[in-house]
Amino acid sequence: MAGYSVKLTKLIKEYHLEQIWVPENLDEIVIETAELNRPGLQFAGFYKYFDPERIQIIGKSEFGYLSGLSREKRLEMVDLYFSKQPKVVITTWNLTITKELVALGEKYSVPILRTSEGTSEFMAALTVSLSVALAKRITRHGVLVEVYGEGILLFGESGVGKSEIALELIKRGHRLIADDAVEIRRVSPRAVVGAAPENIRHFMELRGVGIINARNLFGMGAVKTTEKIDMVIQLEQWDDTRAYDRMGATDIFTSILDVKLPLVTIPVKPGRNLAVIIEVAAMNNRQKRMGHNAAQELLDLLGMPPQEEELDESEWETFFALDN
Repeated sequence: MAGYSVKLTKLIKEYHLEQIWVPENLDEIVIETAELNRPGLQFAGFYKYFDPERIQIIGKSEFGYLSGLSREKRLEMVDLYFSKQPKVVITTWNLTITKELVALGEKYSVPILRTSEGTSEFMAALTVSLSVALAKRITRHGVLVEVYGEGILLFGESGVGKSEIALELIKRGHRLIADDAVEIRRVSPRAVVGAAPENIRHFMELRGVGIINARNLFGMGAVKTTEKIDMVIQLEQWDDTRAYDRMGATDIFTSILDVKLPLVTIPVKPGRNLAVIIEVAAMNNRQKRMGHNAAQELLDLLGMPPQEEELDESEWETFFALDN
């Protein structure tokens, strides 16, 4: 996640955190890791793997442990903890913060914040937020739409009709996430999400018409800010010399930011209703995830084994000729 950061002031505003004590340079403090830490082991004196860059969360367990120590021992352990200068300390459950704790925060210039939320609930929400904000990301030329709840990433050469297909899908009740440029983030080892760059969000380019705003034309229900990518569809001009897959028996996958995604190639030809084809592809992809594979059922009846193919990163870049 190196290279990406989120300002602490943004998190304070987003989670309505109470500022118990903060330094004058609060606007300059940035968070660069999505990992959180509960300092129970540190209060017991174990610092071997302590990372001060992580947000520190103190809940009832930590407070309970400290309250069981003598005043001298408690001050010693907490002073040692703050001397490591953690990035920020956040207490949960609206716990009472003593003057001693505030004094140590001021002594070592460590921000002390407080939330009324429960520890597990707050940590879960904060982890998701940081994972998205700090995720490894790339930008690709394409279109991202939501079709029947499936995030469909459309790729293809310029002029193949990606935006026109997206427009038809919007008219059929589906939603646009990004047109032309798709910012893709790896939010977990198994998931990537896509969004439009903020300055072009909801805008579409239609050759012969110009720029339109999908949200203004079709309403808020026609657009969405982000969406998990469930499959990739490559659009290409119909080539009579190429043998296109007619059964879908061979599962082809590709990787985006090391996340494996199903890949389907759809040839574009006058007279083909591509919006309907993409709707069917989305529903079929969901059925496969649920364990219903029509092509495999037919192969089983014919006594043939399943097949799978995956494009590596170099093949992906060459095959689709994508721009960084």
